Amino acid sequence: MDKDIHQKLTSLAKAHGLDITGGKVRRSSSRFCLGVEHGDYNGCELFGVGTDRFIWLAFKPNDSSRVRIFSGNFPEDGVVEFTLGEEPSAGTVPNSWARFPYGVSAILRREGYAITQGFDAVLYGNIPGGGMSRSASLCLNLVETFFELNQNAVVDGMRVVDLAQMVENDYIGSPCGKLDQIMIYFAKQGMGTYYNPRTHALEHYPFGGDADKFRIVSLDTGTKRPGLEKSTYKQRRVDCEQLVEMLVEPFGITALSDISNESLYTDVCAYVRAQGADHLIGRIKYLYEAQLRFADTLEAWQAGDIQRVGRNFRADGIGLRDDYQISGPELETMCDLARTDPGVYGERMLGGGDKGASGALIDAARFEQLKATIEFSYPKCHPAYSDDFAIHSCCTVDGIVVTNLTP
Repeated sequence: MDKDIHQKLTSLAKAHGLDITGGKVRRSSSRFCLGVEHGDYNGCELFGVGTDRFIWLAFKPNDSSRVRIFSGNFPEDGVVEFTLGEEPSAGTVPNSWARFPYGVSAILRREGYAITQGFDAVLYGNIPGGGMSRSASLCLNLVETFFELNQNAVVDGMRVVDLAQMVENDYIGSPCGKLDQIMIYFAKQGMGTYYNPRTHALEHYPFGGDADKFRIVSLDTGTKRPGLEKSTYKQRRVDCEQLVEMLVEPFGITALSDISNESLYTDVCAYVRAQGADHLIGRIKYLYEAQLRFADTLEAWQAGDIQRVGRNFRADGIGLRDDYQISGPELETMCDLARTDPGVYGERMLGGGDKGASGALIDAARFEQLKATIEFSYPKCHPAYSDDFAIHSCCTVDGIVVTNLTP
């Protein structure tokens, strides 16, 4: 597949007057979170894998300080071109993908990195537009590319994660956490990535069984999700911050992940109700129960028990839908349809919520049957997206890979 992509990138470059001949291609993955979705900004432990839906960026330095980059996914925007140090300021850029290269350049300079080498580049991606972290993949790809071309010293991986998050938080205005960036940047084929935000411990756990016997499935609803800054994701973050402010004095809670035992959970819920904030109880309930399942998911993954991983994944999805209230009708239709197949171990919405993609863990032998079920039923439920939805069978992969551009 990469050979076909390289040819596509080369053709796009030639058509738009960009010189990438003899350059490199950086491929960045998508991600699939197995726990705890929305846990990153609440201090929870995280676990997930890199998946083979990608962004490919072909690049080559030019003899100037200008960046010239074209996206095969957004051809209507033409070649995005700017001089390093003269990119538009945050908040003045139209809502397009061009905000990302502008933002990476601006943030790296703000953080003290010498960015002077311009380049020609072409990118193309097949990550669904919501749920599998397309924006995080693009930011990581661009940060690494700017660093490589400007011959900066080797930068610690977690620093790269922080910089990619800064681009989204400070330039784009998206209030994302670090789950997406961590799960992509540190992803390894056949491994799950574990991260503890309290201790900053990062470990890789191999799947303990036969990985060929299950598939990770992306159920792209065909919907287009607005940025996180315009979605219910932002409101959930506000809700959780409000809860911490409410609970820090009486309970010493500094993150909702602190609510990790039944006694404290009961006391906190009673206190929140007494403050007249019953509508926030569901946020606490989802995170508390998801944390209880987390250790079991890690154990099941290492034991090769994908059915148990799937059951926890399904339970998380029900909590996200009913308690955290961050799913959407198209996402839940995909889940409802997947749940009818006996070969589906678990399913739920993915990512920031509202729109985008759901996901499932399934028996590999059942993919074609699930695909047929979705293709028959989903358009009947949501005819407006009958030409846009898609089903993808995914495997675990390395998060960031760099190769030479093949002729």
